[in-house]
Amino acid sequence: MGYKERRWVVIFIFIAVGFIFILRLFFLQVVTDKWAIKAAGITEKKLTTYPARGLIYDRNDQLMVANKAIYDLLVVPSEVDKNIDVAALCALLNISEEQYEIKFNAAKEYSYYKPSILVSQIPSQEFGIIADQLIYYPGFIASPRTLRDYPLPIAAHTLGYISEVNKRQIDKNSYYKLGDYIGTSGIEQTYEEELRGKRGVRYIVVDVFNNEIGPYKDGLYDTAAFSGDNLMLTIDARIQAYGEKLMQNKKGSIVAIEPKTGEILAMVSSPGYDPNLLVGRDRSKNYRALASNDTLGPLFNRAINAQYRPGSIFKIVESLIALNEGVIVPSTRIRCNRGIINCHGAHYNDDLENAIIHSCNPYFREVYKRLIQRGEHSSIFKDSEAGLKKWRESVMKFGFGKPLNIDVRGEKGGQVPGTSLYNKWYGEGRWAFSTIYSNSIGEGELLVVPIQMANLAAAIANKGFFYTPHLVKSFGESEDVREEYTIKNSTGIKSSYFDLVQDAMYSVVNVTGGTARRARIKDIDVCGKTGTVQNGDYPDHSVFIAFAPKDDPQIAIAVYVEYAGFGGTWAAPIASLMIENYLTGEISNERKEKRIVDFENLYIQKVE
Repeated sequence: MGYKERRWVVIFIFIAVGFIFILRLFFLQVVTDKWAIKAAGITEKKLTTYPARGLIYDRNDQLMVANKAIYDLLVVPSEVDKNIDVAALCALLNISEEQYEIKFNAAKEYSYYKPSILVSQIPSQEFGIIADQLIYYPGFIASPRTLRDYPLPIAAHTLGYISEVNKRQIDKNSYYKLGDYIGTSGIEQTYEEELRGKRGVRYIVVDVFNNEIGPYKDGLYDTAAFSGDNLMLTIDARIQAYGEKLMQNKKGSIVAIEPKTGEILAMVSSPGYDPNLLVGRDRSKNYRALASNDTLGPLFNRAINAQYRPGSIFKIVESLIALNEGVIVPSTRIRCNRGIINCHGAHYNDDLENAIIHSCNPYFREVYKRLIQRGEHSSIFKDSEAGLKKWRESVMKFGFGKPLNIDVRGEKGGQVPGTSLYNKWYGEGRWAFSTIYSNSIGEGELLVVPIQMANLAAAIANKGFFYTPHLVKSFGESEDVREEYTIKNSTGIKSSYFDLVQDAMYSVVNVTGGTARRARIKDIDVCGKTGTVQNGDYPDHSVFIAFAPKDDPQIAIAVYVEYAGFGGTWAAPIASLMIENYLTGEISNERKEKRIVDFENLYIQKVE
């Protein structure tokens, strides 16, 4: 090949290579922004935009949980001026220099080029002053977000709270990143995925003074943040607030349920706290004060966590099981032999209905004996073991002995003692009815949770079934209730047997000599049962369950007042005030209300 020919070959090669480079550059700069995006990433102007959490309303569209604007101040360590006036910056941010060093060093350890939170949850009114000064501090960027706000300072245990995610939570769920917030308790925790929304991303361009010039590529690569779903609770905020008012200066709980649906109308735990205490920059300090410095345990949700004996109220369950098993009939009379077990009131040889009205201990001791010792085995030990197994199965169908699985986590299940417990305590074949008869009157080894007692009232109101209690009616655009809360749970008792029990509960409240006369309400037929729960060396707990109206139940309720004595003295009138307020929107007996509100149980201070 001659010189001229080789020259053209070389020229062609150079032209071809140049054309390839031009084509590649055109592709990189015009057709695709892959490397431009990488460049933007390298300059670390990719910022997370946080969605607003879903709002929470009560059953009547009353706003219970809202959002308010706050700001996080982020720092990119690689862009911070080495000669920064740390003292001036700390004064501006109202933090100590020690706090600054800790946060700044943590940010460098996380990433020298990525933004990390230096100061979180700065209120909008404070941030206005800070924002004007950021021009003098390169490497510091503001990130807006929202914080929970409670227009009504009620239902703290039910609503729960949110907190910053920890390493364990991040490792468990890759969705969460450093600086995210997560529902930690209550409704906020259970419905976290629905409430949290979806994060977005925005790319920004800033000048050398850290001023934001505008969105990168006019926001072409930004993704919008989507707010979380709103929730509608079953709670009636007005009744919830009223219950908390009635329980002030007392220790205990109120749980009210709509029997026809299982919707929880109120869930009061006392002492409580203002949910606004656990938001903002003072959250940690306030939490420590509530958790450690207050011996009354305001963070403890007694409505679902406290376990008590059911007391005399359990006699209703005993009656229904005995009728269903055929060991008694409504006309069965049993003498009130107080030489066997103590009793109270003037009665002698009651039938079943009057035994419930008078809460006759000897009567129900005998009923329990007939359930436990049925004469199916020659050995009283084997007979008692077989009888206890059947009894326990029947009791648990009422929702006792295990969590009801409401939509708030941490619910206790109480205890329905079985053969394994007594075999462990006394040894197999070494116990019989005479060892365990305290269960017959709701004492002994029986333990229940207040929400289970409210559920019992609902089951009686429904004559034999209940829906699992729940706190959320709907979320988002859907109006559908979660499927598991639409299923009827049967107690296994014939519905006809509940007529006698309902009549007896009506008499307890409305007939002269009934133990719950303080629960009477004009023009409303209340059915109830008192309980006075033994408490060792301390005063008894006052307990009451009820439902109303008798012929069309709209509310079922359980009230526990610790260390307050007889069930008819304090728990019963509290329940009646709740029922009347819910059904009519007003109170007819202001003296009764004043007596309850003014009552301050000082004994709880001594016990603690």
